Amino acid sequence: MTLQLWTHCRAATLQADAATPYGLIDDAALVVRGDTLAWVGPRQALPPELAAQCTQTHDAAGALVTPGLIDCHTHLVYGGNRAQEFEQRLNGASYEDIARAGGGIASTVNATRLADAASLAAQSRARLVQLVAQGVTTVEVKSGYGLALAPERKCLRVARALGQGLPVQVRTTFLGAHAVPPEFAGRTGDYLDEVLRMLPLLHAEGLVDAVDAFCERIAFSPAQTQRVFEAARALGLPVKLHAEQLSDSGGAQLAAAFGALSCDHLEWLSPEGAAAMARAGTVAVLLPGAFYFLRETRLPPVALLREHGVAMAVSTDSNPGTSPCTSLLLMLNMACTLFRLTPEEALAGVTRHAARALGLPDRGQLAAGLRADFVLWQAQHPAELSYAIGANPRLHTVYGGVLQ
Repeated sequence: MTLQLWTHCRAATLQADAATPYGLIDDAALVVRGDTLAWVGPRQALPPELAAQCTQTHDAAGALVTPGLIDCHTHLVYGGNRAQEFEQRLNGASYEDIARAGGGIASTVNATRLADAASLAAQSRARLVQLVAQGVTTVEVKSGYGLALAPERKCLRVARALGQGLPVQVRTTFLGAHAVPPEFAGRTGDYLDEVLRMLPLLHAEGLVDAVDAFCERIAFSPAQTQRVFEAARALGLPVKLHAEQLSDSGGAQLAAAFGALSCDHLEWLSPEGAAAMARAGTVAVLLPGAFYFLRETRLPPVALLREHGVAMAVSTDSNPGTSPCTSLLLMLNMACTLFRLTPEEALAGVTRHAARALGLPDRGQLAAGLRADFVLWQAQHPAELSYAIGANPRLHTVYGGVLQ
């Protein structure tokens, strides 16, 4: 198997136990064997016998190298847009007002149901291409805009196929418990029964990597969410949760009790919820795009998460209603400016901690034995990735050891 040697670069390894900020190595070398990193470290420490085995050599010309970026919370597959609702909110309507009037998620459900698979794939692939162009090599895509078996299946199949021909891996999450569709208005319990019928069928078709729910006063109660989690557990599927976005429902504690991979949003997270997440090792996924777009004023309790040692990931939450964004680099800046994360925390949030939020221990850091997914940037220091608003300094992506 061919060994590749990459030299003349600064490597931000993002290793958790690194002695330097960002795990930064000033004059680094990386050896790639197949789709895996075989060695990462200071160039002068590279074993001569390993260097001699390398048949391909790449000069990174002083580029900064980071792990491939990971967008761990998106809703990329949907039809239509909600620009009119954006205008309504600017004229004073709240997110909840719009949802209760039949807009919000319900309007996207209607557009998504009407779109055929080819149309959905074309729209969604265009969004994914924009993420990939900024160094994203792994992305999670949730369903939840079909809210019935056939359209949920359609969305998950589109999501599964999205990454074909692109240097990115797509992970799919079943979010049937996203909202109550119009045909079940006033019958949330009946719709939940339908969600529990859908889940094993879609899982049997190989379409589900994880299960999510929206635990909130305009969506599903903790007791209803627990039923979803119990069904996921019976199938051996990990769970995630949209939690404490609009109120403190105790969702974080519930999710932690099921060993959830992540709790996402968390503006109303309580100390009890943070402590439960810490005990369970559940990642907090911060979504500054939704906070910004909805003009929220209640910040997620970052100091509380730090106090309890809860890992913080950062994601686009790319969706048509509350975060129509396909720039993970912009989210780095927003995480720092709006939520006061440090640039190092933000970068760890789209690499190491985002990998944890997806249950993928084989990526998110630059270390021997991990996937050879990394990005070369025209930058001198990792903080530049959070600093420049709207910039994209990506030079190249290496995906599974292959230079793109």
